[in-house]
This record gives sequence, C-alpha cells and structure tokens, in this order.
Amino acid sequence: MSDHDSLYHRLFSHPEIVADLLTHFLEPAILEELDLSKMTRLNTKLTAHTGQRRRGDVVWEIPTRLGGRLFLLLILEFQSESDAWMVLRLHVYSGLLYQQLVDERQLKAGDGLPPILPIVLYNGEARWKAATNLHALIHLPDGSPLWKYQPQMRYYAIDEGRFPDAELKNRQSLIALFFRIGHPENLESMVEASRDLVAWFADHPDGPPIKRLFRELLTANLEKMKGTNPLPPIPEQLEEIVIMFESQVEKWAKEIEKKSLIAGEKRGEKRGEKRGEKRGEKKGKMQMLTDMLRRRFGTLPPWAVEQLAKADIPSLEAWSLRFVDAQSLDAVFLEKN
Repeated sequence: MSDHDSLYHRLFSHPEIVADLLTHFLEPAILEELDLSKMTRLNTKLTAHTGQRRRGDVVWEIPTRLGGRLFLLLILEFQSESDAWMVLRLHVYSGLLYQQLVDERQLKAGDGLPPILPIVLYNGEARWKAATNLHALIHLPDGSPLWKYQPQMRYYAIDEGRFPDAELKNRQSLIALFFRIGHPENLESMVEASRDLVAWFADHPDGPPIKRLFRELLTANLEKMKGTNPLPPIPEQLEEIVIMFESQVEKWAKEIEKKSLIAGEKRGEKRGEKRGEKRGEKKGKMQMLTDMLRRRFGTLPPWAVEQLAKADIPSLEAWSLRFVDAQSLDAVFLEKN
C-alpha cells in the first residue's frame, strides 16, 4: 500500500470522518435510520479472488434507530480510472461478510441477515463511469423469465472529483474540505481550502489525531506540486504548513514568469529554415495550450511548466484535445494505459 493509500485508509478508520462522509453525502432517508454515534469498525477477513486481503476496504457496524444493525462496506478506490467489475466485487464481498457472520456464529436462530450498505469512495482523475447495478453486467434480454433468478446488487459511488469547488464550500464540513484539498481546481483554490481547514480545526479543537492526518495530506500535496524544485523543511504544525504553502505558490508564480521571459528571449530562429518553422509551430501550440490551462486552472505549478517546455508537437496536440474534458490539471497530462 502506497503512502497515499495508507493515509486514506487511516483517515477512514476514524468514526468521525466516516460519520461526516455519510452525513453530508448519503441520502437523508437512509441517514435517518442510522445511529452514527455508536458505529464500530470491524476487523473483517474479506479476501479477493487472489486470496489476498484488500487493505483499502473498511467495514463498519452501525446500529439502526429500530434496534437492528447495518454493515457499511466502504471501498476506498485508488485507481486512476473506473473499475468496470466493481459491482461484482462488492457482490462477492457481501457474500463473504455474511459467511463470516455465520462462521463466527454471530446470528442467533431465526435471525435474518443484517442489511449491507456498499459505498465506493473514488479519488481518481477520470470520472467514475462503471455500472452501479449488477444487472447491467448480466447478458440477458429484457423480459426474460431468467431475470428473477439473477443476483441483485447495487452500490453507491462517491466520486470526489465530480463536485465543483463552489458546491463543496456550501457543504461546510471536514469531508468537503478533504475533497477540496485532494481535487483543487487550481493552486489558488488549494490555498483557500487549506486556510478553511485551519479555521475548521480552530473551531473544533478536539480532533488532534485527524489533524495530524490532514497535515500529512498537505505535505503530500506540496511534494507532488514541487516538481524538481527542493522544498524547505516541512513544519510540524498544520497552520505553519499552510503559511509555507502560500509562500511556495507565490514563489512558483515568479519562477513561471521568469521561465516565460527566458523562453521568449530564445525565440528568433532564422525564417525559412525548416527547423525554425518547426520550432515556431511548437512555440505557438505551447503558448496557446499554456494560455488555456491558465484560464481554467490558474497559475501553473513548476512541474507543468517543465512538461510544456519539454514537449514535442504531438504531445502538445494530444494535451490540447484532453484539455477539453479535463476536470483538473493532472488529468490533462495523465497518460492513459
């Protein structure tokens, strides 16, 4: 498990974070049936078909208002794209969870199986497009008498990058801040979300363990955005990291301006030469893409400037096409396998 994946797993092992996720992103009708104040994380033994346990899956037992219990099967999906077979995987995991209850004799005679709420929390750059209903994967014509014998499964997908920054601001919750920091629209929105995070913890001083995890998240974002430039020592306090981040954004903006001036001074290849014409074409495409990126995503980080400066014409053309549907700067440069 990577450091990023481990951070996610540790964060959603806190009942406060999971309760915040459900409170602000689950439909109210379901939420009314749950007692989130008494939820308990379970040490499950669910394994994939390879025989290896997926550490990105977290199971919570949540009491219901009517005295029963519900099992929340939370899948933390770290892939860059949708998993077309996710609903099948959840169907298998649900069966394994029920089997574990039977094997451990947690069900009394006459007890029915407790309900399961499967949720996929996805943080990839491309939007989540996988089927959420198992019926969509079963090859059977409509109206077939066999449908009544087919397994049923549906899950709720939360695609972090789908929510606009303005919508997340209105939600005013810690989990919304987590989404804003993980999927910033540009550097400026990242700085603003970081400031709002500091303000949130100032109003909620009783969450130091969670605060440390958010410090790790901001540190990881700094490392990701710095490109080849070295960073000064990372402070211990979250508030100091935000101040440092603001300073780094200003520094990166000045470096971008300087590189642009240097690039402009290096123009002037002899007209008529084939090489000069090619360079002129590349400069034009690079400048056009740079302008489009800045309009949508704001000030570009150093790593993006370096990518543009080193790119050949086919890469610039491919990025320009990808820009049309890109929801983030990373998605423009993301290579699809």
